[in-house]
Amino acid sequence: MITEVFDRLVDQAWPALDRVESGGWTFRTAGGVSKRANSVLPLGERADLEAAVAGAERFYAGRGLPCVFSVGGGASPGLDALLEARGYRVVDPTLVMTMPLAQAVPGGPYPCTGEGAGGAGGHGGGRPPGPEVRLAQAPACDWLDVWWSVDGRPGGDVETAGRILTGVPAVYASLTGAGGEEAVGRGVVQGEWFGVYCMATLPHARRRGHAGRLLNALLSHGREQGAEQAYLLVVEANTGARSLYERLGFTVAGRYHYRAR
Repeated sequence: MITEVFDRLVDQAWPALDRVESGGWTFRTAGGVSKRANSVLPLGERADLEAAVAGAERFYAGRGLPCVFSVGGGASPGLDALLEARGYRVVDPTLVMTMPLAQAVPGGPYPCTGEGAGGAGGHGGGRPPGPEVRLAQAPACDWLDVWWSVDGRPGGDVETAGRILTGVPAVYASLTGAGGEEAVGRGVVQGEWFGVYCMATLPHARRRGHAGRLLNALLSHGREQGAEQAYLLVVEANTGARSLYERLGFTVAGRYHYRAR
């Protein structure tokens, strides 16, 4: 089913540092940095859900980590209700939004330069030039600083987060203002799919069109690399980001949430 496809795409694009397979479920750990890389990916049917959940709880307890489940479209039938009955609460309901990359016009309306930018350099449509988008094959320290300052967790380990991001080939987009890097994003080519991650803009630089410029550059890059569809993840409560993505042509194709206690 298409929603299980998203479960697997997200797992591949955001790889945990350690993985243990258990009866079709995957126990993912990365030193507690990000729920996505420190949660159970519970795909497929399990004959004894109670025993499977108990096994997951023992696994994470043995590593000093909370037991968290990522519950998407491919989750084991009955798991969500069982977790609720066991006192697990819903955390971060998230939408998966998609868009055909045929809609991403090469070059688009935003200027883009740098390694891997290809033909994405035209201003198009008479739009005045804005800050240049630069694409790189690895996240620089400034890139990580911007992303972590927006999406990181207090006391979190940015070095471990960087190891997660660079666990698969990806492209890293950035916009520079007068004071340095102001906005960043990450893209991962996954066959016909192109995943967009880590969209972050510093508070003082918001409402300047940075997110649109970054996203356009990333989508153009994905199309140039042969991908046919783009997807991204947005927390359901983030209405501002959802509105932007909808204006750019993204529609909701799936959803997931975490269960934690």
